[in-house]
Amino acid sequence: MKTIVITGGSDGLGKTLTETLAKGNNVIILATNEEKMKFVAEENNCFYKVCDVSNYKMVEKAISEIIEEYNKIDVLINNAGLWIQEELDTNDSDRIKSVIEVNLLGTINVSKAVIPSMKENKDGLIININSQAGINHKAERVVYNASKWGVTGFSKSLQDEVAKYGIRVTDVMPGMMKTDMFNKMNISKNMSNGLDTKEVARLIQFIIDTPSDVMIPEVGIKNINN
Repeated sequence: MKTIVITGGSDGLGKTLTETLAKGNNVIILATNEEKMKFVAEENNCFYKVCDVSNYKMVEKAISEIIEEYNKIDVLINNAGLWIQEELDTNDSDRIKSVIEVNLLGTINVSKAVIPSMKENKDGLIININSQAGINHKAERVVYNASKWGVTGFSKSLQDEVAKYGIRVTDVMPGMMKTDMFNKMNISKNMSNGLDTKEVARLIQFIIDTPSDVMIPEVGIKNINN
């Protein structure tokens, strides 16, 4: 039984990951919407903590409490993310700040908080849910893509930094997924060729089940028709 922390675990891919991984593991989800988290936690017999990943003090407190209760964190899944679209000069500046702080800084914050315990245990797996946007470029996606390219660079550099401590880092780059991310921004988008989140969850399960002496640096997954 592993102790797994999932950020952004209240809906979308995070919810599917929780449903998949809670079977036989101690799963703790982190998000800001307590009502949603409570529902997901009760449905899957897991645990949650209210935490804004862009706030390091909140992250540090949540991770410290989890380690105190479960002694260690075996797997961290950095899944929390926000979407932003339109041309740069029409993007709301507060939204730009939030996207960078959640998508990139949040990934850095939670990783920073769990690494000391993983170093002590000489074992640990950090899975960063990135995006195809982390390797591609596209008009009207400049801020979102910038945040995801940042995650790509962070993941690759962190792999080099923590491997000597027995810590593995995997950068997962899904294509478009069938989630409510666009609906939340009132964006109408054809999702018929999107990935089912269950397929991404299967991939994450495979990564977690891989022996601890094997690292999967990065992996992409997308619908063949997209």
